[in-house]
Amino acid sequence: MDIDERIAQFDSPVDRTGIFSMKWDVADGELPMWVADMDFRTAPAISEALTERVGNGTFGYTDVPREWNEAVADWWLRRYGVTVDPEHVVFTTGMIPAISSLVRSLTNVAEKVVLQPPVYNIFTNSIVNNGRRVLCNPLRYEHGAYSMDFDDLEHKLADPLTRLMILCNPQNPSGNVWSDGDLARVGELCAKHHVTVVSDEVHGDIVRPGVTHMPFAAVNELNRSICVTCSSPSKAFNVAGLQSAYFICGDDGLRARAVRGVNTDEVAEPNDFAVFSAIAAYTDGGAWLDDLCRVVQRNKDYVSAQLDEHAHDMLHMVASDSTYLAWIDCSGLLDRVGDANAERFCGFLRSHTGLVLSYGGIYGENGSRFVRMNLGTRADLVIDGTARLLAGAAAYLGN
Repeated sequence: MDIDERIAQFDSPVDRTGIFSMKWDVADGELPMWVADMDFRTAPAISEALTERVGNGTFGYTDVPREWNEAVADWWLRRYGVTVDPEHVVFTTGMIPAISSLVRSLTNVAEKVVLQPPVYNIFTNSIVNNGRRVLCNPLRYEHGAYSMDFDDLEHKLADPLTRLMILCNPQNPSGNVWSDGDLARVGELCAKHHVTVVSDEVHGDIVRPGVTHMPFAAVNELNRSICVTCSSPSKAFNVAGLQSAYFICGDDGLRARAVRGVNTDEVAEPNDFAVFSAIAAYTDGGAWLDDLCRVVQRNKDYVSAQLDEHAHDMLHMVASDSTYLAWIDCSGLLDRVGDANAERFCGFLRSHTGLVLSYGGIYGENGSRFVRMNLGTRADLVIDGTARLLAGAAAYLGN
């Protein structure tokens, strides 16, 4: 099968109604492009592994086999060029269960955790729901691009109650891929102020073709010594419902605290599908993922070009090297209608065009003039969603 035929498979219709899909729990005529899961069938290697497992007909308690640890470690070596000791890889039932557990095990009640908004909103829940406090180091947004404010970051890390920083690498929702220099500087400042880093790298496998993800812990030995890296096949292989994730920690003392935490919190025991899907993904899913990344980039290029051509003075898609999410700056449109944020526009899009997007304000106050659009879907729906977005923006001007 040549590359065009492989890419075409991603554009085959998949009916996700009637299967209790959170994303597709919408009214007739609505087009959901909000929550971060994709509409593509997962890699054939995963489907085949699960079909074989189901054929056994028994579903008892499951151990994490050495094969699973080695599959993750081998993936890191092949994909990122990073050597990982399989013994340093720890299974968890999900990214957020792991991060919430790490917040509990690595900090005390009332201590502070640094976030860099706009950032994945559930991090805030993991902090606040556990009696800790959020300390924001907002990202800078200048000339259509994001960067870190290191002066402010050091000020926040120097707070005597700051114990943890949750880093989003690559960044969600912006899709920004941090440079080696950025990651080294974060590590230097965190080490200086005795702050541990939890690095969420779940989007690291979905990158622009030609781009290689750099894990925070792989930048240098200092970073490795202060970091717990969390990741999962869930985003890249569209298997979030199988509850399979992991963390990697190279420091023995830090790893012991983290392992004790996830075991105490009962989020370290897999189901059958979680183990088999991850092994299949990381052993035989690489070529499929390469094709997925090509499809995602095609979709992002299309939306960016359409907005530039038809709404350049109203909507701007922030350039990004990761994720299947489009982060769209609505400032031009909002300025023309006198709105302070995009919340009303988001509601208008849904009620008038049926397009369901995520309001950027949920990711932090500095995301309030943005919307997030999920492009992990087939070409005809990307075209439809873009047309609805453009039509909605035009209608909003006269609203």
